[in-house]
Amino acid sequence: MRLTINDNELAVEVFGADDAPVLIAHHGAPGLGSRAEPRATFAPFADTFRVIVFDARGSGESGGNEPYTHEQWAADVEGLRQWAGVERFVLAGGSYGGFISMEYAIRHPDRVSALVLRDTSADHSNDDAARRNAAASTRVRIDLAKLDRINTGRVRDDDDLRDCWREILPLYDHVYDPAAVEAKVAATPYRYATHNYAFAHNQPHYDIKAQLPTITCPTLVTVGRDDWITPVACSETIVSLIPDARLVVFEKSGHSPQIEEAEQWRRVVREFLHEVGADAR
Repeated sequence: MRLTINDNELAVEVFGADDAPVLIAHHGAPGLGSRAEPRATFAPFADTFRVIVFDARGSGESGGNEPYTHEQWAADVEGLRQWAGVERFVLAGGSYGGFISMEYAIRHPDRVSALVLRDTSADHSNDDAARRNAAASTRVRIDLAKLDRINTGRVRDDDDLRDCWREILPLYDHVYDPAAVEAKVAATPYRYATHNYAFAHNQPHYDIKAQLPTITCPTLVTVGRDDWITPVACSETIVSLIPDARLVVFEKSGHSPQIEEAEQWRRVVREFLHEVGADAR
């Protein structure tokens, strides 16, 4: 469906019963990500939750009205909550979607019943480590000029974004599968202006560590042991600063344990949400 949220049209899908507790999932990678990954990850939770997935402003099939700021993306989550007609909900975010999820929980602490984070970070201090990890990779030889363009928001157009994305995708998974990389390249919706703004303007100033202690809801932080871009240390920092947070590391995953160890990941998330009462009607 198409919803107008804060004067911008969002592509939204909803799964589950109308009277079930709401779970909103935010995808990562502005200008590259879409609701496809959260749909695959969280649609199975529709037996318990009313699951809402969407393409964020400027990504996927959603409208591209600026600004592409963290403040605006968090405001769009609040608009979805209001549309859903609930006071509190579970918020899930992976990678860059984790940035927005944490910022929402900081801005609206009373609205989030539980927070589920995956392979994310509370600042941009991992940038240098990610570049070193890429340069040291033994599975592929990375063109560092392409890495730098995509990581600093200087891609030239959608075609260049596609080429840079193809260059770094082999780094993401625990097991490198060239066919899977090409399938991901083909399936990705490219919106280079959104990507560039996120990484040239938002990312260099991103640091919410000082605000994390204000997040009051139970928080689950998950991460793959071999995540090259938001390493385990990033998740450890988050868990050390959010008062009611716990960390689960998936030993056979890179950046996407929700895919690479899907069954185990879903079990961990379900157990957490049940333990904290977020699945209660």
